[in-house]
Amino acid sequence: MKLLEGKTSIVTGAARGIGAAVALKLAEHGSNIAFTYISDSSAEKAKALENELSILGVKAKAYKSNAGDFAACETFVNEVLADFGAIDVCVNNAGISKDNLLLRMTSEQWEDVIGINLSSVFNMTKQVIRPMMKAKKGSIINMSSIIGIRGNAGQSSYAASKAGVIGFTKSVAHELGSRNIRCNAIAPGFVETDMTHYLKEGEAATEFLKKIPLGRFGKAEEIADVTLFLASEMSSYITGQVISTCGGLNI
Repeated sequence: MKLLEGKTSIVTGAARGIGAAVALKLAEHGSNIAFTYISDSSAEKAKALENELSILGVKAKAYKSNAGDFAACETFVNEVLADFGAIDVCVNNAGISKDNLLLRMTSEQWEDVIGINLSSVFNMTKQVIRPMMKAKKGSIINMSSIIGIRGNAGQSSYAASKAGVIGFTKSVAHELGSRNIRCNAIAPGFVETDMTHYLKEGEAATEFLKKIPLGRFGKAEEIADVTLFLASEMSSYITGQVISTCGGLNI
């Protein structure tokens, strides 16, 4: 059974990692996919993903766009509407980390993380709600992090940005629930991606694993499964929630 047959989903930052896994999962369930990548170095991976999605029998297109730039998001969403005709699901996944102790953190590092991780969620949500309101339906899914709930030394900018995503998600759910638009967040724990490769080796890996009741790091596909649930009608009575997908790290 395909849960998103004929729908169109946006996934930002989908050239690799969790974003790519989400795009593939939604496509497997029948959704057309419009996804973004930000740098020329990701163009080859983006094209490969576009081809992989198309093989699944859905319409797919990669767009080079910076989710942290408001004007770029407006252009991107307009292009998606022209190319696909509708937007049913928006997964705000684009994110970066520039970890540093607060004593050493520069204002540029702070602003970069807030811009990509938090301002991007505002930028994209601001653009997609108009077509969703017109259609009187939609699901917005924002990728937060367990670090946004519990914090972590050396990650104050990342934690602040991801905590902001949670507050934003709850507020949007209040505002748009009457329009049949749902807004939820996912808070992944430590997931095996390019961004967390350093956690797999040595003492750092051992220490992190001790804190996770399930005793392992998560997989991008497991985050994609939760995203599919929130994108589909299986979660039709869920909005304003944060689903921690962290192996029990926050208990």
